[in-house]
Amino acid sequence: MSPVPTFVQIFKKGSVEQYSAAPYLGTLINCGLPMVHPHNFLVITINASGMVIELACLLLFLRYSNQRARVQVLVLMLVELVVIVGVALLALTLAHTTKLRSTIVGSVAMLGNIIKYAAPLSVMAPNGLGTLFGLVQLILYATFYKSTEIQRMERQGKGEIGLVENPKG
Repeated sequence: MSPVPTFVQIFKKGSVEQYSAAPYLGTLINCGLPMVHPHNFLVITINASGMVIELACLLLFLRYSNQRARVQVLVLMLVELVVIVGVALLALTLAHTTKLRSTIVGSVAMLGNIIKYAAPLSVMAPNGLGTLFGLVQLILYATFYKSTEIQRMERQGKGEIGLVENPKG
């Protein structure tokens, strides 16, 4: 439910502005992956809930995006559907052990997580790539720090609402 404030803002402004659909597409592919272990009712419930939430987010994204972005998201959703169906078919027909099925589905899930978390260059990616993306994020921060400070100062001068600064520090 963490994207709710973002989508409230999108709804109020009537535009997705510069937001990317990549994190929601990455989460959607993880939620849609087939279950490979027997008796996983809780995992199925969580994934189904996640899929409903991500589809709602993507539908709002589609509603408030321009034509070009809308087509891109729809194409990527179609690609994800093909990947999910393909993984399901491969896992259920070619992989005859739970361990092999888990490896196949887990690898695709890891790719989805990388897409989701690397999109905003987060350090939360589930492997060493997270360190690389975190380093890139720090380099970008250091590179653009001065220009963001200038923008912040300009906003304060115009009386615009910005981030609240800590009065002690």
